[in-house]
Amino acid sequence: QVQVVESGGGLVQPGGSLRLSCAASGSIFSINAMGWYRQAPEKQRELVAVITNGGRINYADSVKGRFTISRDNAKNTVVLQMNSLKPEDTAVYYCNADIRSIFSTRSLGYWGQGTQVTVSS
Repeated sequence: QVQVVESGGGLVQPGGSLRLSCAASGSIFSINAMGWYRQAPEKQRELVAVITNGGRINYADSVKGRFTISRDNAKNTVVLQMNSLKPEDTAVYYCNADIRSIFSTRSLGYWGQGTQVTVSS
């Protein structure tokens, strides 16, 4: 089995910072992309940031210059550092990892359980 587990999140005032962490574990053969998505109430889930195992990064336009994604390939972890947070960043944040398990020849996308981020004064 493969697990993806997030940590971090919480309540922060506008302009503040939060750090989200995600760790993949289990019967992992390889991991390609790891990323963060978010879903606000009554809105579709959207990409926030993604990083490949080669270090290529893409950000949503709405978070460029404020959020930073990084990963540790040896530890199968990805971190999202969120600065200058705005109320519109409020959402449930999900980690996603494109993982090939040792029992498969194909990669599948695995999701974490989600963590709430609330930006409010």
